[in-house]
Amino acid sequence: MPQSLARLWTHLIYSTKTRYPFLSDPTIRADMHAYLGTVLRTHDCPTLVVGGCDDHVHALFALSRNYSIAQIVKEIKRTSSAWIKTVERRYSKFRWQSGYGAFSVSQSHVAQVHNYILGQEQHHRRKTFQDEFRAFLKKYEIEYDERYVWD
Repeated sequence: MPQSLARLWTHLIYSTKTRYPFLSDPTIRADMHAYLGTVLRTHDCPTLVVGGCDDHVHALFALSRNYSIAQIVKEIKRTSSAWIKTVERRYSKFRWQSGYGAFSVSQSHVAQVHNYILGQEQHHRRKTFQDEFRAFLKKYEIEYDERYVWD
């Protein structure tokens, strides 16, 4: 086959360091989500939605054929952390957690995941970020050591 074709939908989840609510201001949160979407798109990752709450982010995008998930996550964390520190002095200590979760999404579930990300604020009135993340790890049958999941 002379052409390489792929569409790998990815649901990416990660939090701020120690889940500190750096993104509690709705304006800065919206700006951060827009910024993350822009960085993803500039790295050949078509992005459907970026959302989340005060202390974490969800993104649904098609992973580029040119970059690994580790490269993408490193770049969006690095550039967004640098960017937010230029916005206001109160973000000078902004940090993302070192880890992340990246989960595959079938084409038939893209709309469902999209809606799930849009409904994060309502969802987290009932469930903590930690419980949500543990549920993803269980659903995707990912073994983990609780001591090394959180920072």
